[in-house]
This record gives sequence, C-alpha cells and structure tokens, in this order.
Amino acid sequence: MSREEQLSQFATWARQNITGDEKGQSQIFLDRLFQAFGQPGALDVGGQIEFRLRKALEDGGGTAFADLVWKPIVLVEMKRRGTELQKHFRQAFDYWVRITGGRPRYVVLCNFDEFWVCDFDSDLDAPKDKFALTDLPKRWGPLAFLAPGSPGPKFLYDREAVTRIAADKLATLFTRLLKSGVERPLAQRFTLQMLIAFFAEDIDLLPRYFVSELLDECTTPADTYDLIGGLLEAMNLNPPARGGRFKGVRCFNGGLFAEAARVELTDTELVLLREAAKDDWSKVQPEIFGTVFEHSVSNPDAAVDERRAFGMHFTRPTDIMKIVQPTIVEPWSEQIEGAKTLTRLHELLDRLHHFSVLDPACGSGNFL
Repeated sequence: MSREEQLSQFATWARQNITGDEKGQSQIFLDRLFQAFGQPGALDVGGQIEFRLRKALEDGGGTAFADLVWKPIVLVEMKRRGTELQKHFRQAFDYWVRITGGRPRYVVLCNFDEFWVCDFDSDLDAPKDKFALTDLPKRWGPLAFLAPGSPGPKFLYDREAVTRIAADKLATLFTRLLKSGVERPLAQRFTLQMLIAFFAEDIDLLPRYFVSELLDECTTPADTYDLIGGLLEAMNLNPPARGGRFKGVRCFNGGLFAEAARVELTDTELVLLREAAKDDWSKVQPEIFGTVFEHSVSNPDAAVDERRAFGMHFTRPTDIMKIVQPTIVEPWSEQIEGAKTLTRLHELLDRLHHFSVLDPACGSGNFL
C-alpha cells in the first residue's frame, strides 16, 4: 500500500472515530499517525508521551507536559478540536525552548483537523506550513520527517529558502557595484534602500508593481540614475509628492532614505535587480537585513573571523530569543498577565511606552 493510501485511510479513520478530545484521544491519534507514515508506532520509535517540561515564570512555574517529544525529530502539541492554533503558537515555542539535550528540530501543533508545522531554528514568526487533515494524503510533505529514516520535510513555501535566495541576489549586486567602481558607502546605501523598496512593493506600502515597472523602463545607466534614484528620493519626502512620476509614494521615515542613493547601473546590475523584483518579498524573513548587512559592511572576500573581530556577525533569531525571551518577554508577560485592574494595565502601558533596551552592538538591529 502506498503512503498516500495509508494516509488516506488514517484521515478517514480519524474523521469517523476521533471526536477531538485533547487528553483522551491525543495518544491514539498520534500513534495511528506514526503508523500511517510506516512506523510501528509513536512509542516504538522512541517517542515520549506527556514529556515533562519546566513551565515559564509567567505561567506560574512548575511542570508542564508536552503531548509527544521524539528527540531529536519533533515535538507535537495537541489541542481540542476547534481550538484556534494561533493562540498556542507561543506556547509551542516556549515548550521547544525548554527542552535540553536533543532538542527536536520540528514542532507540530494539531487540533485533530489542522496541522501547523514549525521550524523555530529558521522561522520564529510563523509556521513553515499549514494544512488540513483532509489534505494530508496529498500534502504529507511537511510531515515527511515522521517516516522511517526521518527524511527532510517538503514545505509548500519555504521562507528560509526564499530569504536566502533574495539575500544572495542583493549580495551579488553589492559586490558588482563595488567592482564597477561605486564607493562602498554608496553601494551599501543603494543595496539597503532597494531592499526596502522591494519589500514595500510586495506588502502594499508602495503601489503594486511600481518598482518593477520602473526597472523595466530603464534602458540606459542614465535612466537608472534618474528613475530609480528619483524613487529613492521620493521615499524620503514629507509630505509626499503631490504630482508627477512619484505621486502616491509614501514617506519612509527613520533616516535610511535621508540621502537617496543615485547610481548609474550597468546592464548586468539592472538584470540582477529585475530578477530580485520577481521574488515574493512579502515572504522574506526580517533577518535578511542581518544577512545583507554582514555582506556589505566589510570586504566581501574577507574571512569570517575578520568580520567577527569587528562585531560584524549575523546572529540567528533562535539565539536572539535565548536572550530576549528571559530578559524582556517573560518579565513583561508576567506583569501584564498578572494585572488585576484596568488601572494597573494603564500603568504598564505607560511604562512600556518609555521602556528602553540598550544594545551597544546592535548591528543590523535584529534584536530590535
């Protein structure tokens, strides 16, 4: 019997026999799921049911129990049928962080009808994939690691891969600008400003396809200096332009566009930008800023050790959260969730508005 047939049988069985009680049916549901992937069972492969974890301080401390932990593959947290999984996304991350020694690579949230598959090593903000139980026979790729040999999962839209590809294109552009004689500060500023422009276009902070159409209009280096440079200059205008080619372009404050990076691009550099514009920048992870920053602050051919000596080293989001979670997130969450009156909540809100974090080596600002 093929895997699709086994998973189809599992999905049919679950719909007919599982009512969705979190505690009473989680174990049999997961055991049958493992068997549908060709395993003898969840416990047979070394999975641990009701895995003990130390609770977070804001949750009162003590002990919590994850429904299934199979080190170092996956942590599974089951919720009652109909539960909104978004409400438990943070809990799943907290459970994952608190596992030591063989921490699972993947985390699965499930309410018997829907699966959320997370990889917190590469994406802290959202699941890598979501799909319904009814789609499991055709969309089992995100759970492929449950099969014998634990093969890598296949996500429908891998944000990490998209981010890496987009960052590589901009890093290549930056390197070519340097080789064509553009001074490093100007090349760096142009690369970062274009990164924001691409991102803004795909999340509707700029008119849809505005940047892409400008790039298509460019036929000479002078065009790129005037059109692309004009856009970057317009992104700093407050109030925005009331007419002309850049009417409707919003002001992007914060200083990045205080000096528009006007550059005459070669045909090769223009092609790189056009290719980058085709990517879906709304799916790009925030840490692309750190990746591009690390490439642009020093010699692209310099050794990694040289960049680290000057503090120019990109920090992964997971490592950031190891510091931010216990020092900022947990103390604030504890106070907010422990507030008993509206007056106390207003006091905390006022304090939060004036809360500052000193990070002398903030680099690209990923900690922020």
